[in-house]
Amino acid sequence: MQRAAPQQFDRVLSSMCTKPHPAAREAAERFLATNPGDPATYQAVAAQEEDALASLGEITGLDEPHGYIASGGTEANIQAIRAARNLVRDDNPNVVAPESIHFSFQKAADVLGVELRIVPVDGDYRADTEAVREAVDDHTILVAGVAGTTEFGRVDPIPELTDIAHDAGALMHVDAAWGGFILPFTDHEWSFAHAPVDSMTIDPHKYGQAVVPAGGLLFRNKEVLDALAVDTPYLESASQASLTGTRSGAGVASAAAAMRELWPDGYRETYERQQANANWFYNELVARGYDAVEPELPLVAARLPEPEFDSLRDLGWRISRTASGELRVVCMPHVTRESLRAFLADLDDIARGPARN
Repeated sequence: MQRAAPQQFDRVLSSMCTKPHPAAREAAERFLATNPGDPATYQAVAAQEEDALASLGEITGLDEPHGYIASGGTEANIQAIRAARNLVRDDNPNVVAPESIHFSFQKAADVLGVELRIVPVDGDYRADTEAVREAVDDHTILVAGVAGTTEFGRVDPIPELTDIAHDAGALMHVDAAWGGFILPFTDHEWSFAHAPVDSMTIDPHKYGQAVVPAGGLLFRNKEVLDALAVDTPYLESASQASLTGTRSGAGVASAAAAMRELWPDGYRETYERQQANANWFYNELVARGYDAVEPELPLVAARLPEPEFDSLRDLGWRISRTASGELRVVCMPHVTRESLRAFLADLDDIARGPARN
């Protein structure tokens, strides 16, 4: 039987995961058989998780972070809603979020039996604060905003959304799964330092360059995290707040290692390079006559005719569309200027059509 080889990243333009940093890869290999779900037994990886949480707190402006390294943004978002539901204990709970929210919120609503109220975004693809204000009521347990949307790379007005949530007696959650390792080097207001947000999703296995799976869930107050805890009588550890039982020690160790290696200078350099690539790519598309959305973070969306999109897929480019049909290209650390030039060269060939004699 032929040995399987992992997919190469040179033509992957749609993913929000990337090649792990060498230090993260090495750390993951050392902790492959450990389970941070039972920290009393696996004490070495538990110490790695504490290091990772401290680093995430520094990145997000939270002096005393409470939380854990999750499987990814989906688990973290579900858990943020679950914590709010358990803490508030309303008979008819609802969650208010903009239409730019990640599809994991649909899963959370289904699993948890919570009403999900989706409100519009404004003309720049950010949460419409007035629509959010109108949607919240006495049964709202959580308001969510996005700091780095998956379709257009936009940052919602987090301080304003936090005020609305707290005025309604609800918790405020920020989904910074993708943007959390980019935004510290921008002027955006998005973090625990900018507003009294209650919880945040931030994924080391995205721009943090840890191995998959390594998501992050942070809470400002321990009582909110404690609302997730269940007793674990047959483990050495007395309780567990995570959604999954067994967790990836490899992900935890790699997250800690990546952040030790890259925060802050390595992440800053990566952001500046990839933002420059996104800006360049946007200008090249506009120069060719395509209707594109100017990048706020390293993500470019553009209107591309369906035949051109399909032809690029046939050539092996891993690309995707937004819900409204735009091509989306995510300038992750593995996306180089050379790969973007190659993509544009293929696009130019396709747009010219077959050569004529």
